[in-house]
Amino acid sequence: MSNVFEFVAETRTDSGKTAARAMRRGGNVPAVIYGHGEPQMLSLNHNEVVKHLAHEEVYSHILDVIIDGKTEKAILKGVQRHPAKVRVLHLDFLRINLADRIKVHVPLHFINEHNGIGGKKGGVASHTMTNIEVLCLPAFLPDFIEVDLLNLDVGHSIHLSELKMPVNVQIVELTHGADHDLAVVSMQASKVTAE
Repeated sequence: MSNVFEFVAETRTDSGKTAARAMRRGGNVPAVIYGHGEPQMLSLNHNEVVKHLAHEEVYSHILDVIIDGKTEKAILKGVQRHPAKVRVLHLDFLRINLADRIKVHVPLHFINEHNGIGGKKGGVASHTMTNIEVLCLPAFLPDFIEVDLLNLDVGHSIHLSELKMPVNVQIVELTHGADHDLAVVSMQASKVTAE
């Protein structure tokens, strides 16, 4: 966890759609932080939020949410965006206790797609997942999970149980039993190769 993301927020007392609309018109984003204490309604600067959300790591990092000058550790649990405009409508933060395990979605990074066994045969990687939910203590939260396709041949797949996970990090899906060992990526013959 190299980057520390700081979200500077102020508490707000006005709630409801009218207050939220007025806040957005003023260049701010309404938000809420909950867990480990009372929920708090917040207001954040829209431009600063957009800058942070441009980084993939922000979705799988422990964040510093600075509320009226006081720092709280949290993770980003939800982002509501405008369907047509580059506009963030609402954020949900979850406070964390560094001694408690947390569930977080972490992105998958695929490597060796084209220079692996299947890639050299003209195979095309079909990704069935782009992220996975992990369970771990905040100190062990990875930025991403690497999926190496070097030895993936055409017609074969890589499943959740085959991912190389960091120490002390569990895949949530696998805690539900062997029938949840889903395929993450498969190498398929391209139509050109098949013909």
